[in-house]
Amino acid sequence: MGLKTFLGRILTWWNGQTIGTQIFTWRRGEKVGEDTDGNVYYQTDGGKRRWVIFNGEAEASKVSPDWHGWLHHTWDEPPTESPLPKKAWEKPHIPNMTGTPAAYAPPGSIRRSDPKPQTDYEAWSPE
Repeated sequence: MGLKTFLGRILTWWNGQTIGTQIFTWRRGEKVGEDTDGNVYYQTDGGKRRWVIFNGEAEASKVSPDWHGWLHHTWDEPPTESPLPKKAWEKPHIPNMTGTPAAYAPPGSIRRSDPKPQTDYEAWSPE
């Protein structure tokens, strides 16, 4: 582990796990499963505490609804043991894209590659 990686883990919480979380996970954590994004889910013995170690940036919207329900004790069984039934109309989970190039930009936005000209706007000019 390089110095930059080591300092980053000591001083930041948003990139993966901190040293304190790593030690707690090593001592008390029981791995429950992993999702398709590479996030790893843990619990203490008995399942009283549950947490996730993010793969990369810690962003809560990266947790899928089935794992979210398990983390918040909505159901006891993790999705690896008891997957939720999927409906035909359900779309796949995608994280929040705000602040990324994939974020939604409405028609006419300057962030779009093909902005549509505004024809219903007339600029005010003083006489």
